[in-house]
Amino acid sequence: MKKGLLTLLLIFSVIINGYTFQYSKPDPSKIDVKIPEVVLSDIEIKIELSGDYIDSGELLILGSPLIYVNNEMIDLVVDDGLFYIPYLIKDSDTELHIKIDTWEFKKDVNPIPLWMSIIPPLIAILLALVLREVITSLFIGIFSGALIMGLYGDGLSSILPSFLSVVDTYIIKAISDSSHISVILFSMTIAAVVSVISRNGGMRGVVNRLAPYAHDSRSGQLVIWLMGILIFFDDYANTLVVGNTMRPVADRLKISREKLAYIVDSTAAPVAAIAFITTWIGAELGYIASGLEEISQISETPYSIFLNSLAYSFYPILTLIFILMLIYKQRDFGSMYTVEKNAREHGVIHVALEDAPDNSLSEFDVKEGVKPKAYNAIVPILVIVLGAIAGMLYTGYSENVWADTELGFFRKLSSTIGAADSFVALLWSSVSGLFVAIGMSMSQRILNLEESINTSLEGYKTMLPAMFILILAWSLAYVTEDLHTASYLKGLWSSSLSPVFIPAVVFILSALVSFSTGSSWGTMAILYPLMLPASYQIAIESGMSPDDALLIFYNVVSVILAGSVFGDHCSPISDTTILSSLASSCNHIDHVRTQLPYALTVGIVSILFGSIPSAMGVSSWILFPVSIAILYAIIHFVGKPTRGNS
Repeated sequence: MKKGLLTLLLIFSVIINGYTFQYSKPDPSKIDVKIPEVVLSDIEIKIELSGDYIDSGELLILGSPLIYVNNEMIDLVVDDGLFYIPYLIKDSDTELHIKIDTWEFKKDVNPIPLWMSIIPPLIAILLALVLREVITSLFIGIFSGALIMGLYGDGLSSILPSFLSVVDTYIIKAISDSSHISVILFSMTIAAVVSVISRNGGMRGVVNRLAPYAHDSRSGQLVIWLMGILIFFDDYANTLVVGNTMRPVADRLKISREKLAYIVDSTAAPVAAIAFITTWIGAELGYIASGLEEISQISETPYSIFLNSLAYSFYPILTLIFILMLIYKQRDFGSMYTVEKNAREHGVIHVALEDAPDNSLSEFDVKEGVKPKAYNAIVPILVIVLGAIAGMLYTGYSENVWADTELGFFRKLSSTIGAADSFVALLWSSVSGLFVAIGMSMSQRILNLEESINTSLEGYKTMLPAMFILILAWSLAYVTEDLHTASYLKGLWSSSLSPVFIPAVVFILSALVSFSTGSSWGTMAILYPLMLPASYQIAIESGMSPDDALLIFYNVVSVILAGSVFGDHCSPISDTTILSSLASSCNHIDHVRTQLPYALTVGIVSILFGSIPSAMGVSSWILFPVSIAILYAIIHFVGKPTRGNS
């Protein structure tokens, strides 16, 4: 008993001594202060404290001194071993004055006005519209951001260092990320596979298998549409192979060149944009990952987000269905009706675009003397598709998930894919597909080793412009992250305007940029890193629950992509629109003129009956049937019959 009482007294004494412990005076030589290089008004910064005095923990004990920053008392925060003082920078702040008891620290600061954070992406967008060239626009946008930070930090002497930082800071940071490297390698390897299976006659073999099923104008258009769906992995290959191969068949069946170009153009990009293994998917995942870096509340993988966003991909999916309904009803409207009617009655009259640039991409031509065989394309594609699925199941597998008897099979599968390392899985599958394509070409003596390697390299080269855009987009995303552009955009959104209109606004913005630049990839590069964090933050700030805000986020992911494709379809300077005209030997302006009413019809329906209602919480299972019914009614009541046996 005495022993226990003595122990209690000893503990009590220790506690009392602990509470009355007097801290030692802060020693300036034992405190290090780190202030962020970029300081913006109305943005909270973390003033990091370190050194022997901080590490000793004396600032955390009861009775420690109060901390003041610019005469404002602030509590010290400890997060994962990091000691910092959170402080909201004000426009009037010209210095940071930190005081702990008798110790003081002063540093001059020149806060960047928050509105200037919109300048880099705005410059990139405006220059893209004016110059119609994305790479230069993105580079200047990155430089403008670096220059703003440099001028407010070090004055005019920072001009040259700011220019150099575009490369040594932002571009290097973009290409040093392992996931970014995976995206680049996967995208370029898929292009190499496409080049090999085009050169060895595999893709031509697939087309030749389907061509005999075209008996009249309706079945001919259906075969063209089906080919556009089956060659899903690359929009360029889709356009060039289907257009060039089916042109003689379309002429024989009295299908106008304009209708051929429309079907080719309007299946190529939409199907490549929504299929889960294409030359597009790597870039899409990279852009999504860049946007996610500023949203700590979302823990999903980029691939899981992409899959969830497909429920809101109204324009690409409705475009594919709209073409099918036009074919089924044998009706057209607008200028397409005129050219189709003339083709049925008088045959195809061809007026080619003679002054168009040469975009034939010879790496997609079949080697001379090669007999096309479909399996030379089907087998490598199956290896890629099945390999990607197997890779995601392997990297995302969790024994606990699959052992949980309360979860159904599809829930387990969804959880596994959501947790998978999609970048690694896609990289494994694309490399495997390339080896199989080369192996099959060499084993049949279609291509020798040197030809196979050269053909693969040609495929890699076709992706270089897109990869430059991708790298610069990542770099611009880092600039906007440093400048807190998303925070500024969040403040711009009026509190009286519901966030349910965000997807519609972003769709229109995306379409305008894409129409003016002619590049859906360039549009995604600019808008994805900018709008993803802003849209989520606006939704949360407006009072939405995290689940509802996530639905807005999924919607924005899809509408940036959809708006890019829509703008591409309407633009006379789009690369795929030009390629569609060339591959179909159609006058380019005639192609744009006849396609525009159809693209606008689907685009308007997608916004009014897709993007806006879905953001309000209406299920896609309801909106897709409603949108399809509306499009069907438009074709039925506005369209005129073009039936005619060819």
